[in-house]
Amino acid sequence: MAKPILLVKSGGGAAVAEWQSHFAACAPQVEVRWWDDATVAPEDVAYVLLWDPEPGRIARLPNLRVIFGAGAGVDFITRDPDLPKHIPLMRMATEGAAQRMGEFVCWSVLSLLRGARRIALQQVAKDFTYFDGMGLATETTVGVMGLGHMGAQAATMLRGLGFKVIGWSRTPKEIPGVEGFVGAEARDAFLARSQVLVCLLPSTPETNGILAAPLFAKLPKGAGLVNVGRGAHQKIDDVFAALDSGQLSGAVLDVFETEPLPADSPIWTHPKAIVTPHIASLPTRRERAEHVARAIAAFERGEPLRNLFDHARGY
Repeated sequence: MAKPILLVKSGGGAAVAEWQSHFAACAPQVEVRWWDDATVAPEDVAYVLLWDPEPGRIARLPNLRVIFGAGAGVDFITRDPDLPKHIPLMRMATEGAAQRMGEFVCWSVLSLLRGARRIALQQVAKDFTYFDGMGLATETTVGVMGLGHMGAQAATMLRGLGFKVIGWSRTPKEIPGVEGFVGAEARDAFLARSQVLVCLLPSTPETNGILAAPLFAKLPKGAGLVNVGRGAHQKIDDVFAALDSGQLSGAVLDVFETEPLPADSPIWTHPKAIVTPHIASLPTRRERAEHVARAIAAFERGEPLRNLFDHARGY
């Protein structure tokens, strides 16, 4: 009996050998091939692992069983107008993803607190000028907007560093040591106290474009921004303007509406912005291969898949 074929696009052609090695160790019953392998017949493809497929390409795989997103977000997959919505679309949610996200958020907030962007620029300029930091973690209130699995972990880890942490969510969440704000009517009060705002919201029609001038105006003057949610959340021109005006004192941006971020984007060189290439919670290829292997095995046993994208709700 022929092995089910998994086409892999994540990481490009240069990463195929590594993917094949990892899957050989954890799922030898699956044959891993490159996304653009012309020798693979479309009807033979059972699974795909990818981040940004060309529009219409997935629809041309008639026997596809499951689509595996290579990251926690699947925005670059669902934007395909021809995406077959009857095929399960599973997010990448490895066991270590929340820990990785929490670590990244802590690093980001500390980077804003300690002037990491200025330090980096001074190093390049060989400038040994002293400057004052923003203060102590114990004197700084961080607002985490979005208290799902990753948001809750980030909030808990920030508390461990001594930050005062508040959280906003659409429904009530109980996180020890974190004051919660719930619903649209409480959001302005939450924003008014967020000296550093961390965005970990899902991508929905309601949240798209939320990180814009009207929201920034409700933050304390000189607040910091960390966006590790979705690129569609932020209006980059508004972020740029808020940094220039001083309404935002700094930003760490890991996600962008267009990825890779175009080389001519002015945010690359803004002296108050730290740009990272969508790596906040990205697991290693080995971790992702093992996660997908377990999911394929469960699916073929007839067990339900977890962390599926809900097309009706949009997240």
